Amino acid sequence: MSDTSLDPHEGAVDEERRDFIHIAAIMATLGGVGAVAWPFIDQMNPAGDTKAASSLDVDISKVPLGGEIRVLIGGKPFFIRHRTPAEIASAENVRVDSLPDPETDDDRLVPMPNGELNRAILVTSGACTHLGCVPVGPAQGNTGDFGGWYCPCHGSHYDTSGRIRKGPAPANLPVPDYRYVSDTMINISL
Repeated sequence: MSDTSLDPHEGAVDEERRDFIHIAAIMATLGGVGAVAWPFIDQMNPAGDTKAASSLDVDISKVPLGGEIRVLIGGKPFFIRHRTPAEIASAENVRVDSLPDPETDDDRLVPMPNGELNRAILVTSGACTHLGCVPVGPAQGNTGDFGGWYCPCHGSHYDTSGRIRKGPAPANLPVPDYRYVSDTMINISL
């Protein structure tokens, strides 16, 4: 005689329930692994003092007309030059198509908060694009053949816009990421 009071599904496995338990267990395991791994991954990010050293506010009103100041940010040199009207005119009167690395003077400037270009202030990297030497400029008494910078290591000459004009350097002095905080203050960042 058979017992009809038994549930016909009593020995059956609930597959949906089992799949949910497996997925929940895997997700909990992944969350735990992530929580343990995060401190090890996060320690590879730069420290707060390193991030702070990767930008600098510079008061450009302190740069004398016809002169420049040099700053180090993250161990890299940058030039901030206060160009004279003659230097600006010299930079603007160049046939761009004759340059090894063609860029107009305006292409190398960043707009102020009001949208205008401050043609008197030029900010460039201070590393020659040939082998990374630091070119000399007006402060050192040698502006090269084009009134800008001269790299004494291998003879590259840059004009008053930091564009390569003569020598082995393959490119212009790069213009770093910078912005005008005010009319007299810029922020340069790496």
